[in-house]
Amino acid sequence: MNFGTVGTGWITESFIQAAQLSGQLQLTSVYSRTEDKAKQLADTYNASYFYTDLEEMARSSEIEAVYIASPNSVHFEQTLTFLKNKKHVICEKPIFSTSAELAKAYQTAEENGVYLFEAIRNIHTPNFNILKDNLHLVGELRSTMLPYMKYSSRYDLFLQGEEPNIFSAKYSGGALVDLGVYPLYLAVGLFGEPKQVNYHPVFLRSGVDGSGTLVLTYDKFVCTILCSKISHSELPCEIHGEKGTFVLEDAAPISNITLVDNRGLEREILGVELEEQNMVYECTNIARIIETKNDQEYQQLKSWSEIVLRITEEARKQNNIIFDKEK
Repeated sequence: MNFGTVGTGWITESFIQAAQLSGQLQLTSVYSRTEDKAKQLADTYNASYFYTDLEEMARSSEIEAVYIASPNSVHFEQTLTFLKNKKHVICEKPIFSTSAELAKAYQTAEENGVYLFEAIRNIHTPNFNILKDNLHLVGELRSTMLPYMKYSSRYDLFLQGEEPNIFSAKYSGGALVDLGVYPLYLAVGLFGEPKQVNYHPVFLRSGVDGSGTLVLTYDKFVCTILCSKISHSELPCEIHGEKGTFVLEDAAPISNITLVDNRGLEREILGVELEEQNMVYECTNIARIIETKNDQEYQQLKSWSEIVLRITEEARKQNNIIFDKEK
């Protein structure tokens, strides 16, 4: 399947490399607002076409799908442009700023006979499926701790008085939507939609969260998510049950899974070794869903995206974290 990209950052290059590794997606086109950047990326990965006009690229017959990795706040408008031109869209997380945008985009995709996906790598890995299939081994769930805290080099710029996109309300940034979505997707994929959501952020001068604690309340247990872009943690993720505990090296890409028995404390390794370029799994799965028109899997991914966005939206509303495009 021929595809194009929007954005020229490291995440775009990672997706291109993963797409090549999958053997399912062929890069033909790239877009950037800057011609030099567009041409450089196209030359690096042997893409035949490069664009600085998004509408022109969307009309091209040389792409069937597009991967969008632009600033969060422009995801929605760019996605609609491609959907209306009957192109499948894979939009980098966080997919959109509001649930209303998501509903409109899914409606547009359906009207034009194409698919819309949120690019989130951890739920496509084989270790996610192993974890989901074996969740019963720990017995009745009693608590879950899912940290994902990565200090961002761009915080240094913020401290110097600048306002990078990920720390800006103008560009729909913040720790929860940028990093918290990884453990949040893990929770939603494993446990479903919580009964209650409570978010306790650490505010930055820009009005968004630099870090925070998200508490998801389920019927018989609580899931606590720690996210931060202004501090660092090497704590593993843990899922606690009455029979045992799952220990995950990290929430994304879920590289290791260990099952620890509560009584004898015996340890069993359940996870498999992942490809070094772990975005290959989402590339492969998304391409397969499109090619086979697998509506069941598509609807599952759609449902998870809807739940995750509802949660982040509710968490922001609780704390008056308002993106500029919502004003």
